Formats: sequence, C-alpha cells, structure tokens
Amino acid sequence: MEHSIFIHILSMLVIAIVAIALLRRLGLPAILAYLLTGVVSGPSGFHWFTQLQMQSVAELGVVLLMFTLGLEFSVPRLWAMRRTVFGLGSAQMIVTALVAGGIAMLVGQNLVAAVVIGSAIALSSTAIVLKLLNEQNWLRRRHGELSVSVLLFQDLAVVPLLILMPLLANDGTQMSFNAIAWGLLTGILAFLGLMSFGKWILPRIFDEVARSRSNELFVLSTLVVALVTGAFTQWLGLSMALGAFIAGMLLGESQYRRQLEADIRPFRDLLMGLFFISIGMLLDFNLVMQYWWQVLLILVSVVLAKIVIVYGILKLVGENGKIALSTAISLAQVGEFSFVLLALAVNYQLLENEVSTVLVAVAVISMSIAPWLIRHSIDIAKKLTGGHKKPQNEPLEVNLPISDDSDLVLILGYGRVGQTIARFLKTEAVPYIVLDLDPTRVTEARAAGENIYFGDACRMALLKKMGIRQASLVVVTFCEPRQSEECLAVARKLAPEVKILVRTRDDSNLHELKEAGATQVIPESLEGSLMLVSQVLFKCGVPLARIIKRLESERRNHYQYLHGFFSGTETDFTLDLLHAVSLANGASAVGKTVADIPWQTLDVELRAVRRRGEEMDPPPPDWILRRNDILMLVGKPRSIEKAEEYLLQG
Repeated sequence: MEHSIFIHILSMLVIAIVAIALLRRLGLPAILAYLLTGVVSGPSGFHWFTQLQMQSVAELGVVLLMFTLGLEFSVPRLWAMRRTVFGLGSAQMIVTALVAGGIAMLVGQNLVAAVVIGSAIALSSTAIVLKLLNEQNWLRRRHGELSVSVLLFQDLAVVPLLILMPLLANDGTQMSFNAIAWGLLTGILAFLGLMSFGKWILPRIFDEVARSRSNELFVLSTLVVALVTGAFTQWLGLSMALGAFIAGMLLGESQYRRQLEADIRPFRDLLMGLFFISIGMLLDFNLVMQYWWQVLLILVSVVLAKIVIVYGILKLVGENGKIALSTAISLAQVGEFSFVLLALAVNYQLLENEVSTVLVAVAVISMSIAPWLIRHSIDIAKKLTGGHKKPQNEPLEVNLPISDDSDLVLILGYGRVGQTIARFLKTEAVPYIVLDLDPTRVTEARAAGENIYFGDACRMALLKKMGIRQASLVVVTFCEPRQSEECLAVARKLAPEVKILVRTRDDSNLHELKEAGATQVIPESLEGSLMLVSQVLFKCGVPLARIIKRLESERRNHYQYLHGFFSGTETDFTLDLLHAVSLANGASAVGKTVADIPWQTLDVELRAVRRRGEEMDPPPPDWILRRNDILMLVGKPRSIEKAEEYLLQG
C-alpha cells in the first residue's frame, strides 16, 4: 500500500514537471500546469488522490503565499500610490463584485454565494500581470502603473475576504451582520495584537537567529513564525492565511526581508504547486462538458465585463482612451487568489460543487488567454480607439529636426544623469539632442528651452529621425538592462560606427551590453568607488598622472579589482566574494602548476598567490604551487566552497 502511494506521488510529480516544461514553451503560466496535473491525478483522471487528501498540505501553500505577500507589502509605497490604489482599486473591486454578484443572484444563487462569486471574479492575477508587464518593460508606463495600483488594492482586499469566509460559514443561507461585524472587530484586534508583538519581539528573535549564522535555524524560525501566527488567527476563528500575512508584513520592513523571501520561496512554490493541484482535482470534466456552453458564456461575459468596468472608471477620471483600454485588457482575467476563495467556499459549504467547478474552469481559461491579451493590449487599444490619433503629449514625436552636426551628442533618457550630462555639454558648447519618454518632464524641459523630444528610444524610425547616423556619440542613461539591450540593438543597426556609452547601476550585465554593441559601459556604483579611490590616493601624495593611469587600467580590465570582497556577517550571496585558501602540507594542489587547475570548471578566478609575504598578481600559468601558499579566490560562495575542496582534497 505504501509502495503504491509512493508510485502515485512520483507519477504526479513527473506529470507536473512535463506539464510545466511544455506550457512554459507555449508562454503559459505554471499555474495551468499544476491545475492540469490535478485533473489527471484526481477523480476526473487516474483517481490517485482526492481533494480532501491534499487539502491540509495545500492549505500550508496558501499560508506561505500570504506570508510572502506580507513581506512585499510596503506602507510607504502604498501611501505614495494611495490615490490610484484606494480610488481606482476600490472602485474596480466594488463595481465588479456588485455586478457579478447581482447577476449570480438573478440566476438563482443566494446572497452568500453571490458575495463569494462576485469577490472571486473581481480579482485579477497579480503574478501573471506583473510578470508580463515586467517582460514588456511596461511597469513604468502609465497603463502599467494603473494596473499595479489595482492589483495592489486587490491583494489588500484578500485580507478582509479571508476574514469573511469562516464568518459566512457560521450561518447557513443568510448572513448575520452582527457576526460579521464582530469577526471584523476580532480581526482588527488580532492585527493590532500581532503588530505590537512583532514590533518589539520578532526583531529580537531574528537578531538572535542571525547571530547563530545557521541557515537551518533561520529557515526553521521563518516557517515557525508564519505557522504560529496563522494558528493564532485560526484559534480566534479567523483564517490561518490572515495571520501569516500579518507576520510577513511585520517582517517586511526589517533588514531580514530579502533573506526571508529567499528562504521561504522554495517551500512556498512547492506547497502552492500542491494547492493548485488540489484545485485541479476539483475540476470534474463530466460537469465541464455538461455545462460547456455556460462556461464559454460566463468566460466571455467576465472578460468583457471587467474590461468595460475598468475602462469606464478610467475614462470617468479623465484617463486617455488608449491607456484606459490597455489597462482594462491587462486586468480582464480571473486571478490566482480566486482559487483560494473558491476552495475555501467549497470547504465551508458556501458554494455547490457544480458552481465551483464552472467558475474554476472559467478562471483557468481566462488565465490561459491572459498572456496573449496582455502582450497585445496596446495594439488592441490602438485599433479600437484609433491608433492614428496621438495623445496630447505625443505630437513632439512628429516634426523632429534631422541634425547634420558631426559633433552632435544624442542623449537617450533625461533623468538625473541625462540632465547632468546636458548641463556640462551646454557649458562646453557641445550640441546635443535629447529623447525621453516622460511627457511631464519633456514638457517642462521644453518650456525651459531644452532641445528635448518625446519618444521611445527603442523605436528605429524615431532614432533615425533624430539623426543617429550623423551623431558622434550616443549616451544611454536609463538603467533597465533589458531596455538598454533593446535600444543598443536598434542603435547599432542604424549606426554601426557610432560610439555608444551605456550607464548601468552595476556591472552585472557588462558583458551582455558589450556584446549588444556598447562602446563603453559605465557602472555607476563602481565608478563612484573609483572616484573615491582617486581622492584617497591624491590626498596620500600619489602623482595625478599615476592615478589616472591606474583608473584607466581598471576600466580596460573591466574593474577587476572592484570584484570580490571578504564576506561579513550580512553576506549578499549574489555577489562575488574574495576568499583565501591556504595550501597545507598534503593539499592536492601542492606541486601542480596554475594551468593544471581547472579554474573555469570550478567557476572561480585566481586573483593572486601570496608566498612568504610577497604577492604574485596574477601568477603565470607555469607557476608551481607550494606548501603554505595562500591562494586568493574570487567567485560565488558555493563555487568557492567546491574550489577549496578541490584544492585541498582533489
């Protein structure tokens, strides 16, 4: 029997792996692969497991999902976006829920079921929308900002909905508003109590855990905090997910936030996968086939209704038609938290299985078409709103002068760095022209007499009209690597000989940008370090000519001395570290030459060898390693561990 269960679990995991690999190639989210796995391994398929068997483990996935959502919750960010978040977000949720719930009541559902259905349909997929907006570099565009605001409010709205679900279950077919009010009050008191506990106790606990320098203890403490707070809120008659969300929010402002996210993510992803598999087990294909036309009708109605509602709200507040429609299309699908609400509703017997199955099928199909809709949202909006008409801020693209000045500098991006470059060029009477995508900035700069135009620096026709082929220099000042690479490819295609300088925050994409066509990449953080070094050396009496020569050598060698640092208490595991390995008597590397060690296979760099107080930097390939030599290695922590093991033990 146990052997049979093991085979079934293994088979289910294999199906999940194959499904994820296939759907990812088609550009579809992994959620659909988990749902498909649940269908195949559940009652509608091989019937290896039932939804009830998966329920307890799957609920932990929701708990950890809410914990990580709390970690990402930022009060300052919410306050900065408060108008669009609470204005647009609340309007979208309320109107959509009322419309969907009202229709549900018209077709025979009771009030409780209507509340559940309306709330589930009102939610959109945060994971899918944010991922695709980021891939398209649209997060900073207006429709991207509006979409993020709505999604942020929806994530917040999940919290009172989680409080509401167990309260609705206490009454059979009608809601007791006194019970709901008491439940909400209990939730607020629990929130305040956990906030007080978290403000003074949790940071001290994690300070002690961090001092132990034990990864296992840190991971275990994170899981225990998430589950204990969840158990506390469940004891109060509320949802476990609510307590986990509060715990995550408490730790979201701490210095351990990034480490907590990294530690909890593998458990969250695995358990959330099991949760969506359990949702897939709820899908009864016999019912779906029986009600196939209702599924399609509801799907079309939900997508169109959400588009119309969001578009109407945005038009009422004065948004441009194209922006309003592209935002509405991006939010037209049903979200992953809808599965959570539907699963809870079924567990609390608030929804019939047939209704839940139809809604889950609608949600699955809507999420399947969401990637295509989001990627083509702007194109669809242009066609439907009249793409030939430009918004008020865009006519600046039309009549751009073509400059024949051979000394012209083309500045792409007019933020802090772009404006600083322009001021120095103006002082030296060097002609320049600027392209920027922020309409407010462009309007203000043009009013001040700047030679700036509105437009996307990645558009070939626009760069050609700006005179890139006649320019002596192109300066890319925005920091997004994906956008920089796209702009570089277009610029290099139009002007193969032009010099292109690219500004980045660090050198993580230095080689990629070089390969894409950058003449020189200027990492902001590393150049700041070099400037500080130059001042230190100058104050110490080092001749200026030697300082300049050393700085240029660093730039030519890709900032090699600015890579690799001895790790401290709070190590960033994404950075290269500098580590010393002493070759003791009997070490495997003793007697070998530098060339005999497979440095590339070990994925580390030999920076220097220290012998009897002297340093060889770098050592030649025929350098023979001896006992008591100290090897300075640079690489990622795991690579350094493997390299040290190889050097000492072979």
